[in-house]
Amino acid sequence: MIIRDAANDELAYIREQRVHSYQEHAAKIPVDHWNALKKAISSEADTLEGVELIVAELDGQVVGSVALFPAKSDAYEGYLEELDYPEIRMLSVTPEARGKGAAKGLVSECIRRAEAKGFSSIGLHTGQFMEGAMRLYESMGFKREPKFDFEPANDGIIVKAYRLTLK
Repeated sequence: MIIRDAANDELAYIREQRVHSYQEHAAKIPVDHWNALKKAISSEADTLEGVELIVAELDGQVVGSVALFPAKSDAYEGYLEELDYPEIRMLSVTPEARGKGAAKGLVSECIRRAEAKGFSSIGLHTGQFMEGAMRLYESMGFKREPKFDFEPANDGIIVKAYRLTLK
């Protein structure tokens, strides 16, 4: 597994791959929420200044990606105040590549980069319906930060905040 920065010519593919990877959640949530989520993970937010787009490559194929937003950025387009630490967003791994360490490798790389920049913590948000993602984050030591939860679609579905204290 190779974890590396994404190339500019991979952006369209990565965004399509995100939608494909998140598609399994479409049946669990209202259509309007799915449409909003799909719009968010397909947006050009991953090209904002300071955002690091990272991919996991297996056997020469990109199988996953994550965007690491800098501290003090509007990572959630107005839904949340700016945080004092980097934020992991849009983690995705193709269904075919799950269970091979791509997600953990991508999150670990985000942690490594935040530590290298001297941050004392790193955060992320995930939909309450993403049980597998929450298990991964909790297994890596992330703790809930409910004060930073939000409800983007006013449909009762909460986007849960997590934070990891770094070394």
